[in-house]
Amino acid sequence: MMKRLSFNRILLLFIISLFSFSCSSDLDFNQANDLKLEPIFVANLAYFEIPAHEFVTNGIEHNLTVGSPTVDVFNDAFFKKHLTRADLSFEIDNTINRGHTLDIILQDRNNQPLYTISFNIPAYTGVANSITKTEIFENGNLDLLKSTTKMTFVLKMLAGPPLSENSIGSFKLRSGVTAYLIVQ
Repeated sequence: MMKRLSFNRILLLFIISLFSFSCSSDLDFNQANDLKLEPIFVANLAYFEIPAHEFVTNGIEHNLTVGSPTVDVFNDAFFKKHLTRADLSFEIDNTINRGHTLDIILQDRNNQPLYTISFNIPAYTGVANSITKTEIFENGNLDLLKSTTKMTFVLKMLAGPPLSENSIGSFKLRSGVTAYLIVQ
């Protein structure tokens, strides 16, 4: 004996049959050739803090040179191919009552200088003494950055009140890099 279908079952069959049909269009797989990604990477580059008393050894003032570990991220094949711009950002805080000059020297694998970034840092006078600077590398300068494997920081004291092993304050540097890439 045949069972009679209820309205609910007929409706359910109708809905199922609607979903069993689909529409499609031709897929264009060549669109993948037009794919263009523009990622931006931000990373810390270097950091150090030098207390005032480290500028004095056995009562004699001296300048300091701070070397960084190998900076070969720009030599990576992926970065060399896709890097279009890099911004090196620096923030310097000086709480020592002496002015300084700072040269950041970018060097190649043979320790040859490629590029120098210079700062004049005034002496601390009791108020915030923060210097910021961004160095932008693109076009020809970018090629210099891609050849950089080392950064050296040369810190020289300017004339001013003498420092001793008991002098207070410090010289602090923070830096980072923002790298702009295009991947096609």
